[in-house]
Amino acid sequence: MLSALGLALAIGGGALAVALAGIGSAIGIGHAARSAAGVLSEEPEKFGSLLILIALPGTQGFYGFLVGFLVLMKVGLVSGQIPPITVYQGLQIFFASLPIALAGLLSGIHQGKVSAAGAGVVAKQPSAFMKAVILSALVETYAVLGLLGSILFLNGIKVG
Repeated sequence: MLSALGLALAIGGGALAVALAGIGSAIGIGHAARSAAGVLSEEPEKFGSLLILIALPGTQGFYGFLVGFLVLMKVGLVSGQIPPITVYQGLQIFFASLPIALAGLLSGIHQGKVSAAGAGVVAKQPSAFMKAVILSALVETYAVLGLLGSILFLNGIKVG
């Protein structure tokens, strides 16, 4: 019974990483796409530049998915060899998943807002496109730190 609870906690952490980072990306892409759509209605030739700004907040979802997959590998669900996982180990994995879950959620939303503002920059000053990308990418830094934190924490947990 305790092994089942430990496994459930671990899977819950991985699922939270996937879900929250994915939600952050979806909201962020929504913000950026709404602003870009307004620009595209008048200047459809700017689609390529705007697509990059729209896509930037989507990376957090991939980072969360990666951590979720690493959790599944750690607990043996990918190989089919599931070791006994204590509640303590399950909690460790759960909490190791939180950096990307929370950083992905919040940075995805805020990167979308910065990308939306960048769409306005591209509308008025197309030559400033890279500046808009750099501003949006600065927010990405914290998603990357959340990803690296989760990976490092997961690698430090011994299971089985």
